[in-house]
Amino acid sequence: MDLFLIRHPRPLVAEGICYGSTDLALAEPAAVAAARLRPLLPTDAPLHSSPLRRCLELARAIGPEAATDARLQELHFGHWEGRAWDDIHRQDPGVLDRWAADTANAAPHGGETAAQLQARALAWVAEQAAAGDGERALVVVTHSGVLKALFGHWLGLAPADWFRLHFDYAGVSRVQLDAQGARVRFLNH
Repeated sequence: MDLFLIRHPRPLVAEGICYGSTDLALAEPAAVAAARLRPLLPTDAPLHSSPLRRCLELARAIGPEAATDARLQELHFGHWEGRAWDDIHRQDPGVLDRWAADTANAAPHGGETAAQLQARALAWVAEQAAAGDGERALVVVTHSGVLKALFGHWLGLAPADWFRLHFDYAGVSRVQLDAQGARVRFLNH
């Protein structure tokens, strides 16, 4: 299976805000990113997207038929959603450090853990692999957290090391999956 994984374009939100599963519009028209991405993508590949607007708007600009799946959504940050990171730190000065020390299992915000995010994203990939013949390509519009969870798995990184991965807004990364494992073809085009 050949996955073309796209991070959504920049959302319309102030810097420093925790927005995970908050449904935000895009800062610029999706058509701008779609025009740049289209030449990098297979023309006949099925299109999949997170149901959140910042992904779905881009997916629909790339092609009109985008299947959505909630397993492709960003991490749910619970009561941190929509709050400034600085305010979260001020309210509880050690909470961000405690969370960062065990992102796989900790959810001080009352939302998801990184392990839960990774499990649902990998379940989606496994379902797609089982549904195909192994040769098909898919185009997927999703979020940084989902991309970090997937590439973290494929590269053998612990959740604490996922922060070392960076995915550009409206960037596409490609990975090929087969019986031998994952081969990263490119990142952030």
